[in-house]
Amino acid sequence: MSDLFDSGPASGRRPLAAQLRPATLDDVIGQSAAVAPGSILRRRIAGGALGSVILYGPPGVGKTSIARAVGTMLGKSFRPLHATRSGVADIRRLADEARMVPLLIFVDEVQRFSATQADDLLAICEEGTADFIGATTGNPYHVLTPALVSRSTILKLEPLTLEEMEQVVRRGVAHLRGEGIEVLLTAVQVRRIAGRSGGDARRALTTLESLAVGHDAGPVTITDAMVDEAYAAAPVNHDRSGDAHYDVVSAFVKSMRGSDPDATLYWLARLIHGGEDPRYIARRIMVHASEDVGLADNAALQTAVAAAQAVEKIGYPEARIVLAHAALHVARAPKSGSACRGIAAAMQVVANNPPAAVPLHLRDAHYKGAASLGHVGYRFPHDDPRGWVEQVYSPVERGALYQSDARDAATFEKRADEYWQRVTGEVPPRRGRA
Repeated sequence: MSDLFDSGPASGRRPLAAQLRPATLDDVIGQSAAVAPGSILRRRIAGGALGSVILYGPPGVGKTSIARAVGTMLGKSFRPLHATRSGVADIRRLADEARMVPLLIFVDEVQRFSATQADDLLAICEEGTADFIGATTGNPYHVLTPALVSRSTILKLEPLTLEEMEQVVRRGVAHLRGEGIEVLLTAVQVRRIAGRSGGDARRALTTLESLAVGHDAGPVTITDAMVDEAYAAAPVNHDRSGDAHYDVVSAFVKSMRGSDPDATLYWLARLIHGGEDPRYIARRIMVHASEDVGLADNAALQTAVAAAQAVEKIGYPEARIVLAHAALHVARAPKSGSACRGIAAAMQVVANNPPAAVPLHLRDAHYKGAASLGHVGYRFPHDDPRGWVEQVYSPVERGALYQSDARDAATFEKRADEYWQRVTGEVPPRRGRA
C-alpha cells in the first residue's frame, strides 16, 4: 500500500516538503515536547511498544513526518491510510499483512473514520497486531470516538515558532543547493517567508520551491515582489469550525477581560484576517461588555450593541474599525463580574431548591378580592423621601447572590455602593468581604 508521494511516476520530482521528511525524530524541527529525549514517544519507541498514538495539531506541523520517522526508528514498514479513501477491507488486509510483517499503520484525518472502520482499527491495536498512529487537526476529545481516545496516547503538536520556521526555510535552501539550485535569500526574506507561513512548515517549503524552480541556469535571486506574489493568493490558516478558531476567540476575549489593549487588537486582527464574520465578533464583544465590564461601566454594553448594529450596515473592511472601537472600550474599561457571577448564583439556587413562595405583600393586588387573599402590606418606595423603604423582597439572604465588585475607581458600581450606604446606613455586600 502506498501514499501520494510513493505512487507518482519514477521520473516525477517529489515535492520539496516530501524530500525533506525527517528520517528520525532527531531530524524533526520543533515539537520538542513530543520528540525530546525522555518523552513518552521516545520511551515507547525504545521499549518497542508504541501501541496506539494520536497526533493532534494544525496542518503542516509534522504529524506525517513524525509518524514516518517513528516507523523508521522501529524498523517497521510504514503503511498509510486515509480515512476518506480507505475502507474496512483495506484495514483488514493490513491486519493480515501485519501478522507476517511488522507494520506501523498511519491514518491521516482519522476523525473521518466511520464507527465500523474505527472498530476494526481498535481490534488491531488491542491485539497488538500492528502499531498505529492517527493524525487529526481536530481536538481528539471532540472528534474521535471515546473508545479510540481511551486506548490511545494523545500528543498535541503546536505550530512551529518563527525561529523554527526560519530553520525550515534554511534547510530547504540548503537542500535545493544540493540539487544544483542556488537560491539567494536575505535574512529578512527568510523571516518573511517563515512568518507568513503561519507555523506551517509544508506551506513554507512549498512557497520556497515555487520561488526557486523554473528559472534560467544560475543563482536565483529572490525579490520582495516575488515573495509578495507567492503569498498573494495564499490561503489563510484559520479554520472557523476547528480548534484554532476557538483558541483565537478565547485569546481575544481573555485579552479584553485582562485589560490588554494590544493583545485585544492582535487577536481581533487574527480573526478579521481569517475572514471571521464581523457579526460573530460583535456578538462576543457584546457578551463580554456585560460579563466582564458590567456595572463598572454601563456604556460598554451600549458601545458593543451600537457596534453590532454598525457592522450589519457597513461590513468589511471598515467594520474592522468599529470592532476595534468596541473591543478597546471593553478592554480599557474598569471591570466588574458581579452581573455574571450574580445570575449564575441565582440560577444555581433556583435549580437546586424548591421554588420559594412570593411574599404576600409582593403578590399582584390589581384585582378585586386580592386584599381578601392577604395581598396587602406592600410599601411604595416613592412615598418615602429617600426613595427606599425597608421590606422583605425574597427569602434570599442579602449578599448571597449580588456582591459588588466596586474598586478604587469612579465606576457606576462604586457610586451606587456609596449612594445606597448613605440611604440605608448599611455597607453594601462586597465580594470577599466577610
